[in-house]
Amino acid sequence: MYAKAIETGGLAVVTGGASGVGLAAAERFAQAGLGVVLADLPGKALEQAAAKLRSLVQPGAPVLAVPTDVSNAEAVQALADTAFDAGEVAVLMNNAGIARPSGSWEEPEAWRAMIEVNLFGVLNGMQAFLPRMIAAARPAVVINTGSKQGITTPPGNPGYNVSKAGVKVLTEMLAHDLRQAEAPITVHLFVPGFTYTGMIARFMPEKPASAWTSEQTVGHLLTRMGAGDFYILCPDSDATPARDRRRVAWALGDILENRPALSRWHPEYADAFADFEQS
Repeated sequence: MYAKAIETGGLAVVTGGASGVGLAAAERFAQAGLGVVLADLPGKALEQAAAKLRSLVQPGAPVLAVPTDVSNAEAVQALADTAFDAGEVAVLMNNAGIARPSGSWEEPEAWRAMIEVNLFGVLNGMQAFLPRMIAAARPAVVINTGSKQGITTPPGNPGYNVSKAGVKVLTEMLAHDLRQAEAPITVHLFVPGFTYTGMIARFMPEKPASAWTSEQTVGHLLTRMGAGDFYILCPDSDATPARDRRRVAWALGDILENRPALSRWHPEYADAFADFEQS
């Protein structure tokens, strides 16, 4: 469906588009012939990103920079109004996200911020755009950015994990509902691996060897979208596709085998997991 959406033309709307994988994806959409609507918090980064894209789009294709707080449903509705005034939407990429330190019984404000942006930001995008995308009855794609932390839920940041686990379930339900509605819109759960973005650079000034660039991650996204994948788990220089599959299988095995929660990190299961991951 991605190829058909590109062939039909129109716009790509990317939230969190001022940097990282959002900007890298917007660049590829522009190079493929689409106009681009970039949404991010107001500031210099958004304007610079839009200026860069204007050098990539085909003559006459619009590039709009729309300051948007995706946690605000009214702001996302206004973003949708702006986008549909400019043309038909071929790609909707609900990508904006934040990370804040959290604990299971600590940092309630961080919990609320991450759920409002990471989960409700995606839901706001779906509710603002999809009725009009369905009514247009044209080939289109929706990309929701999740995280491996929302699938295998490693210890360390439960608030972030919960927000991204919600994106996984929400995207699965959207795919089913669009299929039932027979809408010509495909949905993809985009799950980056360890990707060196501005968010990571704040903690790690130098790119780790194990991390992929945003461009590598987006390249994998587009390849797998072209193949029709729904679950797009991106590898990196440490986590191969085979290793990802093992980790996901072990996480599901906690339920099937009635092991302790998050047994991958339980000392009594460390050796068993290590053997399983390498088998």
